[in-house]
Amino acid sequence: MTAIVLFLYRVCDFKHLPLLMKNLILLPLLASLVCASSVSVSAQETAVVPIKASVTAATSTPEPSLTEIYRVGVGDVLDIRLLNSASKSSTLFTVVAGGLIDLPIAGGTISVAGLTAEEIQNIISAELKRRAVDDKAQVSVGVRQYMSHSVTVTGLVVNPGTRFLRREMVPLYVVLAESQLRNDGGRVVILRGGTPGQPHDLSDPATLNLTVQSGDVITVTTRPQEFYYIGGRINYPGQKVFQPGITLLQALLAAGGTGNKVEISREGADGRLVTIGFTIKQIKSGAVQDPKLQPGDRIEVFK
Repeated sequence: MTAIVLFLYRVCDFKHLPLLMKNLILLPLLASLVCASSVSVSAQETAVVPIKASVTAATSTPEPSLTEIYRVGVGDVLDIRLLNSASKSSTLFTVVAGGLIDLPIAGGTISVAGLTAEEIQNIISAELKRRAVDDKAQVSVGVRQYMSHSVTVTGLVVNPGTRFLRREMVPLYVVLAESQLRNDGGRVVILRGGTPGQPHDLSDPATLNLTVQSGDVITVTTRPQEFYYIGGRINYPGQKVFQPGITLLQALLAAGGTGNKVEISREGADGRLVTIGFTIKQIKSGAVQDPKLQPGDRIEVFK
C-alpha cells in the first residue's frame, strides 16, 4: 500500500504545488485504500460461515424410536457371520458378565452391551480392517436369543411368568397375546421402577397400545363392579350393573321403559351433575345417535 502512495507521489506532477497541498491530496487516497482493504478482508472472513452451518444441518439425523431398536445385554446370544469368508457357517457368541463377547478373529474380547446389532457389526468390520484380517470384510450380526430384556406378567392370564422383549419397548398387546388374557381380566396395572401406575381399562384400545419396557411387572385384575341408576316411567327401576358399551336404548329396553323423553345426569369434572335430554323416537329413527352410558349415570324416564 505504501508503494502505491509513493508511486502516485512520484508520477503526479506536484512540483508546482506546496507541501501542504500535496499532503491534502495524498492522505485521502491513502485512507480510501485502507478502508477498501479492510472491507475486502471482512467479507472473506464471513463468507465461510454459512457453508459450515449447512454442513451441520445436513448431517443431523433423527433418533430411532425405542419400539424399533434393541440394545444387546448380558445373556443375549449373538449370531455373527463373515459373509465373504470361505466358511458360511454361523458362529454363536453369548454376551457374558460385563457385556463382553470373545471374538478371537477380532483380537479377543469386545464390549457390546448397550449397542445395537448394526453398531456391533460396524465395530467388528472396522477391527478386522485395522488388523489387516480382511480389508473388505462383510460382517453380519443378529440376535439369536433374546435374554436380557424381560417383563413379568401376573394375575388373570393363562400363562403367567417372564416374557422376553425383542425391542427396547413393545406395546402391551404383544405381551398379553403371548400370556393369553383370561375372560375375567378387565384391568391392568404396570409396576415400573418399584412404583405402580394407574389402573387401565383393557376395554379401551389406548390401554393395549401402552408400551412396556424391561423390568416392568404387569398385573391383570378384574374390573370392579360398577353401576348405573334408572328410574321414572319404567317397569324395573333401580341400580343396574354397568356393562362396558351399553347404550341408553339398551338400558331402557332392559328396564321395560315406556316413556319417550329421557334425561341422563352425569358427574362433570368439577363434581357437579350435568343433565342432557333425549327423545327416544329420534334415537330409534336414527336422527340422534344412541348414546353410550358411563358408570354412575342417572337415567330418568318421562312420558
